[in-house]
Amino acid sequence: MLNLFDLSGKVALVTGATHGLGMAMAKALAKAGATLVVNGNTPAKMENALEAYAAEGIHAKGYLFDVTNEAQAKEHVETIEREVGPIAILVNNAGMIKRIPALEMEVEDFRKVLDVDLTGPFIMSKLVGKYMVERRVGKIINICSMMSELGRNTVSAYAAAKGGLKMLTRNLATEWAKYNIQVNGIGPGYFATDQTAPIRVDGHPFNEFIIHRTPAGRWGDPDDLAGATIFLASKASDFVNGQILYVDGGILATIGKPSNEE
Repeated sequence: MLNLFDLSGKVALVTGATHGLGMAMAKALAKAGATLVVNGNTPAKMENALEAYAAEGIHAKGYLFDVTNEAQAKEHVETIEREVGPIAILVNNAGMIKRIPALEMEVEDFRKVLDVDLTGPFIMSKLVGKYMVERRVGKIINICSMMSELGRNTVSAYAAAKGGLKMLTRNLATEWAKYNIQVNGIGPGYFATDQTAPIRVDGHPFNEFIIHRTPAGRWGDPDDLAGATIFLASKASDFVNGQILYVDGGILATIGKPSNEE
């Protein structure tokens, strides 16, 4: 039964895997046996990331390129296929967010977020999907968000992109399922990362809100994403297609509770 989750011999490419949740998911894939390839676009971050992987006994190959630049991404996907091997798993994790009220957001900023969070995954899926279609096998995991389902102040562009990514996931699954390619998504909730550290302190209003709003009563640990990532990358999910697996501690399952309710 455990063989269903064994990724030995599989090349996994994770975009935006030089830090945060991308790195956590990349580590999980490597520890399940995958040959790890990580993407980033900042040399210093890539160097630090490769050192962090090596410190945990993970040999990762790093490639610097912009996922929104189709020509650049095409060149590097071809190089990875040639130098490392056939890409069996693609995790579209690279993303960004701009917290700006809609009335104050410049169109250029809106377009930038959509370019990174939605067009980037399309470009990467198209480029890697070409090889997967030829080989009649492949796993694509798009990193969505609770904002694929819900709105929140100041994140109109991010929510639009992540909502679009949910539907892109379903459409690619519809087109490519006949080639034995599974396209699914993961929707993380609120996680304890370096980025959220400043607000994850006792007494901070948002910290109190998240703990109270989440049925699990805590922030997610990056390692909480490991199981979902391995499942969607492995044979265990061979008949799962076009689904978004929300790893959110139960937030999307509930309307919430009054602040005075235990």
